[in-house]
Amino acid sequence: MPSFPVLLVEDKDSLRAMLRHALEGQGHVVLEAHDEPEAIAHMRQSRPAVVLTDLKLPSGDGLGVLRAAKELDPELQVVVMTAYGSIQDAVTAIKEGAMDFLAKPVDPDHLVLMVARAIAQRRMLSEYMLLKEELAGRRGAPRIIGEDPQLKQVSQQLHRAADTDATVLLQGESGTGKELFARTLHALSPRAEGPFVAINCAAIPETLLETELFGHEKGAFTGAAARKPGRFEMAHRGTLFLDEIGDLPLSLQAKILRALEEKRFERVGGTSSLHVDTRVVAATNRNLKVAVTARQFREDLFFRLSVFPITIPPLRTRTGDIPILAHTFVERFCRDLTKTTLKLSPAALEELCTYGWPGNVRELQNCIERAVILCDGDSIHPRHLNLSFRPANEARADTTDAAPAAADPWAQIDLSGTMGDAVRRATAEVERRKLERALKDAAGNRERAAEALQISYKVLLQKQREYGISGDN
Repeated sequence: MPSFPVLLVEDKDSLRAMLRHALEGQGHVVLEAHDEPEAIAHMRQSRPAVVLTDLKLPSGDGLGVLRAAKELDPELQVVVMTAYGSIQDAVTAIKEGAMDFLAKPVDPDHLVLMVARAIAQRRMLSEYMLLKEELAGRRGAPRIIGEDPQLKQVSQQLHRAADTDATVLLQGESGTGKELFARTLHALSPRAEGPFVAINCAAIPETLLETELFGHEKGAFTGAAARKPGRFEMAHRGTLFLDEIGDLPLSLQAKILRALEEKRFERVGGTSSLHVDTRVVAATNRNLKVAVTARQFREDLFFRLSVFPITIPPLRTRTGDIPILAHTFVERFCRDLTKTTLKLSPAALEELCTYGWPGNVRELQNCIERAVILCDGDSIHPRHLNLSFRPANEARADTTDAAPAAADPWAQIDLSGTMGDAVRRATAEVERRKLERALKDAAGNRERAAEALQISYKVLLQKQREYGISGDN
């Protein structure tokens, strides 16, 4: 029997009953929906392996079902059903990612064969991904930890991108592990045997960054006593990871663009053009579209970098992964510090799961390392986590009868890093909260929420993906 259900979206009761009977006769579990909203609700709740949808529905349409399916799971197989006169619509659906289409009247035997083929393709894809991960693991690839559906979707996107040489742009807040994802992408790719070279564009002074990226010739400037290869050369036949690409100086962006498009460049002080076979993966915690609008980032370079954009969700939107990550970090640091494996007390786990983690996975990792060092018993307790600076924890920790002092709202804002870092974090938090409130006020209706926010529907969807907001309220 199939592991996952089949979702049947058809508004005519008689046809839906006939198709359901044919599928159930082959052992399939069938979910039924008569319009787009009901279909989307089933997809979110049950995660079917195949979706069969009519193009014409009383509320919404089959293209809306298809787009929602691909947004939830890019590998979800979708078959559209259409009347003979709407074949052009079916072709449009194929272009948007549908697996195939069936012309009405539907032949039940043909339907059963198509569903079996779709499930077989899904099973083969899952096995292929597992084999790639196993091979990458044997090569020493980093392991992405978590079971959240958002993280699973990112993992699927990594696998899809790994088979290509497309430039990948990893987007996400500071501390979400963008370099980990970049290394995983490299390990899953055909370039895994080649070098992985990383450079932080924000950590190197502008005057030195060009030579670090492209190298220099002997005598190119005072102190250049010998020829030096740059990171692009060092990553030949491998992967170059450009971290914090949003902080790349405008003066270098044109040269980076040429290196991406032509795979050619000159060393500083050189005249001959060098050719390299380097795959580029870039990462940023900035909103590059805003930077383009502000003329702080070249639009042509942005489009060249974002051939395959992947957004990594912040830790606060996948709280179910916090215990998994915490236990993993405890085991790792106990092993590194040659300590007996410690346990996380229930109170400590509660502290970890209710904290907002503005520094994401990096902050959680640092917190656990500190707790393992401080713990002198066999269990980690809240006092070892050092999260008592939160107003809620301060009130709980204060056992006196005195009324707690009013919380300073600025104490809840992460002001670490540069001024630009702090402003970006605060702006992102305001955007996220405003978007969540608008969707809640609109009862999950994206069109009404976009109208209230005075932004386009497309921008709203982009913001939802960027902040990991489901829209369910």
